[in-house]
Formats: sequence, structure tokens, C-alpha cells
Amino acid sequence: MEMKVVSAKEAKAFFEGPELDRMYFRTEKITFGTAALHPGQTGAIDNGHPNGHEVFFVVRGTVILRTPHDNVCYQMSEGDAILMPEAVPHELTNIGTELAVVSFSLAPSEL
Repeated sequence: MEMKVVSAKEAKAFFEGPELDRMYFRTEKITFGTAALHPGQTGAIDNGHPNGHEVFFVVRGTVILRTPHDNVCYQMSEGDAILMPEAVPHELTNIGTELAVVSFSLAPSEL
């Protein structure tokens, strides 16, 4: 593997509901990207990952991470992180007044 810098313009952009995601890296070992939500927006429910752990890190703003199977909510602000267990469905909602940006990493990756 060689090192590579990927800019936001080069990252693959896609929507999950109103949530704008950018995929920066996806290898057999790790996935890394970001999710952006405008104030009041809720992203699509991600069904979870049966064979991997996912980490969310709030880069900017304030969000709620909700696990719909048990309706538990975790409020997270800039600098906060959460480790998602395997196969736990989840969704993000921006409860702040500015654009929220959350980075996500999944390992091992699901190609």
C-alpha cells in the first residue's frame, strides 16, 4: 500500500437520505469517510455492520446518534467519539444551529 492524500473534491460523494457522505478511503481493512448534516436534518438509518466495529467522531457541531432498535440516544459534541458494536442500527440527527460534520471509520471494511 502506498500513502495517498485525498481532498474533499476527490472523495466519492453520495447521499444517505439528506445526509451528505464522502468516502475518502475503502480498503479490505478499513473504511473512512465523513457525514454532513444541516441543522434539523436526520440521516438514513444504517443497519449496522455485522462483521465490524464503527467509530464516529464529531468534527463540528452537535448531533444525536440514535439506535432505533432500542430508541437509545447519545448526544455528542465536537471532539466526542463513540464506538458502535457489531450489527447495531443507527442514525444521526443534527440538533445544533450549524452544519454538523461527523467522521466515521469501519474496521474491518465491508467491500
